[in-house]
Formats: sequence, structure tokens, C-alpha cells
Amino acid sequence: MALALLGSFLAALLALVWLGSRWLRRRGAGWGHRTLCAAALARADDVRALVVTAHPDDEAMFFAPTILSLGRFRAQLWLLCCSSGNYYNQGEIRKNELVQSCAILGIPPSNVTVIDHRDLPDDPAVEWDTHLLSTFVLKHIETNHINLVITFDVGGVSGHANHIALYTALRYLQSEGKLPEGCRVLTLKSVNLLRKYISILDVPISYLQSQDVLFILTKEESEQAKRAMRCHHSQLLWFRHTYILFSRFMVINSLCLL
Repeated sequence: MALALLGSFLAALLALVWLGSRWLRRRGAGWGHRTLCAAALARADDVRALVVTAHPDDEAMFFAPTILSLGRFRAQLWLLCCSSGNYYNQGEIRKNELVQSCAILGIPPSNVTVIDHRDLPDDPAVEWDTHLLSTFVLKHIETNHINLVITFDVGGVSGHANHIALYTALRYLQSEGKLPEGCRVLTLKSVNLLRKYISILDVPISYLQSQDVLFILTKEESEQAKRAMRCHHSQLLWFRHTYILFSRFMVINSLCLL
């Protein structure tokens, strides 16, 4: 009897959280614009944003809520991918998949750049050189008059060494005063494993957590993000399908100013 009551209570609680998450998600479309402005960044339609990723598919797996939300606010978007993802000798295939994915996310091919440098391989066992990486990133920022850079935080979301190297490079540029005046850096907040895989149920938690900018996709935009991820055919192993279904990063991005 007690177990049945406990089960009913937990089911009711889960249903309440799910309904609350859906309600907050519907409100979330305007939330990103307000938090972007509150973070003292440029007006949304004046933003020239550069998303810096480590591998083809990072843009869809991790940053789709940011990219689609900024596109909704009419920001101009560029993507700099710092390797071709050639760990399994699929670099050329993955570069083409990246361009297709970015097109769905609203980034034109002319604004997509892939660095294919022998000292920046797709390999979690290789520590990318901070000075080399920061040189590539800074050149891209200056060439395109970027005023907002988005990349991984110190946890790299998945702990991948190449992701963390991007954070280190941007932190170096900022600490050394090398970023152009007015250029701000947002880092994607890593979360624990449980939160990572509860999809929209993480919306209430994300609202309550500390962050500078919060982007939440509508249901239609989430489907768009999934279509972008499915462009990466070479990477769609069974666990990636699970990721697409359950990861909160397909719906929610919490970002902090560096």
C-alpha cells in the first residue's frame, strides 16, 4: 500500500514537472533576448557572433539552441570549427556534413570555416597549443568584426580535451587583453550527467540556476536542431540517436560571460 502511494506520488510529481517544463519552454523564446540584453551585450540585431567549436557536429550537438536563438534575434552568425574531425579518416566527409548542418541552423556556407592544421588534430589525447589556437581564433574575430564569441566552458560539456582547449585559448586572449574592444565571450555551461539527459525536464532547473544568458528552443526549433544533427550521417551511431532524443543541449543552452 505504501509503495503504491509512493509510486502515485512520484508519477504525479513527474507529471507536474513535465507540465511546468512545457509551460516554461513556451515562455523561453523571449527569455534569451532579455538575458542577452541584461548581460550588457550588444543589441541582439547588432550582434556579430562567432561560434567556436572543436569538431564537425559540435555546432548541432551542443550549440544549436544558441545558434537558432541568435538567428531568431537576427544576429549575424559565423562558425569556426578548429579541426576537420579526422580521427577516423573521415575529415572530408565531416566537413561536408558540417556545411549542411550549418545551413539548416541558419549559417551560410560562406560563414563556415574549418581549420585543418596538423598540430590541431581531432584527438582527445593531444593537447592543442594555446598560442596557435588563439592566433587562428583572433584572426577570425578581427577579420569578421566579431563582437560576441561563443565556445565551451572549462568543463568542455563532455570533458573532451579539444573542447577545453578552446576555452583555454579564449581565456588567454581575454586575460592578455588581445580581444577587440567591445568583444565579449560567452561559455557554454557544463552540467552533471543526470541533467544532461533529462531533455526539457531540465528547463525549470536551468531557470533557477545561475547564468548570464539562457536560450531555450521552441518545439519547432528543437526539430530543426535534430535535422541539423542528422546531417552528420557518419557520426550517427546508436548512442547519438539516444543523445538527440534525451540531451538537454538539443533544447537548452545556459551560458556565462568569461
